Amino acid sequence: MKKTALVLMVLLAIAGWATASGTLPRAIDSALLLGDLLADGKPSLLKRLTARPARQSVTIGDTHADLYLPAEKARAGLVLVPGADRSGKDHPRLVALAETLARLRFLVVVPDIANLRRLELAGADRRPIANAAGWLASDRHLARVGVVAVSYGVLPAVHAALDETAVTFLLGIGGAYDLKATATFFTTGAYREGPGQDWMHAVPNAYGKWVFVRSNLGRLDDSADRAAMDGIAQRRLNDPAAGIGDLVALLKPQGRAVMALLDNTDPARVPALLDKLPPRIKAEIAQLDLAPRDLSPLTARLILVHGQDDRIIPWTESAALARMAPRAQLFVPTNLAHAELRPSGLADAVILWRAALAFLEAAGP
Repeated sequence: MKKTALVLMVLLAIAGWATASGTLPRAIDSALLLGDLLADGKPSLLKRLTARPARQSVTIGDTHADLYLPAEKARAGLVLVPGADRSGKDHPRLVALAETLARLRFLVVVPDIANLRRLELAGADRRPIANAAGWLASDRHLARVGVVAVSYGVLPAVHAALDETAVTFLLGIGGAYDLKATATFFTTGAYREGPGQDWMHAVPNAYGKWVFVRSNLGRLDDSADRAAMDGIAQRRLNDPAAGIGDLVALLKPQGRAVMALLDNTDPARVPALLDKLPPRIKAEIAQLDLAPRDLSPLTARLILVHGQDDRIIPWTESAALARMAPRAQLFVPTNLAHAELRPSGLADAVILWRAALAFLEAAGP
């Protein structure tokens, strides 16, 4: 189905539903948001109807950030969390998403998080997210402040929302919740739909495990382990079938402990293998993991979107987070892949539109 036809069908369905329910303005904005995402940087109705936002550099505490200013009065503030990429806040897709959100009258802050530029994820990443949210609330006097995070970035984003009560809503896309369950999936392909349920299996995208390695290289004590593991990850990212025996032979005890986890295919062994990881890797996992945390103090409303076909983080992770958070809505399209917002069919487009509507409702008028 062509994207233009898909958008037209969604708009027609929305018009009838929204007219009857009295939520037409937000319904239209939700459709404009979806249409702009489908346009993938090309002309869209939203771009034709709105002015391009201004982009400014700001400093919040010790963190540099970009601020995207809408042409009209902001409906809410928004912290957009970058992904793990060396281009950080300047990644073209992140810039495009920030502009899309600013066109919908969000005052958007994109902090430059140093760990993510180094392709690492750390518990400390929660601080620049929380600081940016607090800055929007105090310095910009916004009553509603949200966070948008993708993939593993959902972890520090939720921690930030627990730290900073100014965060009133959070959109998480393809996020993780229980790092033990996530590691079980990216190493063995096994996952569960709920506590005590039977194991289900899928073929995980090998990218997930090698990103885990790259993210934790600096937490290996021995430089020889770091070099060998970096080489192993690079080879397997370039070619999943590449030979790595020569590099594995160079590993010291900490590197071998990481490889034992990556080579394992039995989900029952994962907890014990995680426990044998190097101390600094275990400590970082403990800081990031949401599963042990009491989420009952979380006041932010969560809007969680996760593709059922995700092969990096299974959709059951967002389902688990939705069960444990006090105020959460879960939207599970069938075909979305990992952290993508481009539906392939009408049914998924309607699900994404409903998620966009919930997001805009949380943001206020």
